[in-house]
Formats: sequence, C-alpha cells, structure tokens
Amino acid sequence: MLSIPGGVSIFVHTRPTDLRKSFDGLCGIIRNEFGREPLDGSLYLFLNGRRDRVKLLWWDRDGLAIWYKRLEAGTFESLRDAGEGAKVEIDATELALLLGGVSLGSAQRRKRYRRVA
Repeated sequence: MLSIPGGVSIFVHTRPTDLRKSFDGLCGIIRNEFGREPLDGSLYLFLNGRRDRVKLLWWDRDGLAIWYKRLEAGTFESLRDAGEGAKVEIDATELALLLGGVSLGSAQRRKRYRRVA
C-alpha cells in the first residue's frame, strides 16, 4: 500500500517514458519537460509505452524514492491534457483510482467543499 501525505502535488508525465531510467534520468525529465525541481516534495508518475508499468519518483525529505509496479494483465489508464503538454496534475484520490484500475473518466466525483487559496 502506498501512503501519500496530504498536500503533496502529484504530476503525471503523459508521454511514454523509458522506465529503464532511474533517479537521474527521471530527474532530467522533470527538469526539462515539467520545468520543475525534483526535490520540491512533489510526486512524479511515469508510464511506459504499453502502459503496463508505472514508476513514481518522490523526494522524501532526505532522499529520492522510487516506487515501481508492473501489471500482469491489463493496462493503466492513459491521461491526456492538450493544454498542459507533457504533464497533468492529479490528486491522491485520482492516483489511488489510477493504480487500482478504475477509469477516471467513468468515476464521478461528488460535490465537496474546496477552499479557494
């Protein structure tokens, strides 16, 4: 089970990624394509071309951590957002649904209070 602290931003790289990349290679993608710093405390999610593997990179206050999952059958949902280019931001609930195999398009979010910053 993956536990994400509250308030962590989660970014999905929407283009297929070579998951042979490790810490340094994924940090390069974050800097070059996201325009962000990998050590900012955000969680970054990468999918391979077949969408049957996912890798998450996260700065855990004192070091980088990688979480990797390979599906034995099926695929992860493909996220596309034409306005954002190579990245989409999701929340922890959407991440849990994505990793659990639930389609984000068919899952309906019920109305909740959201504080405007």
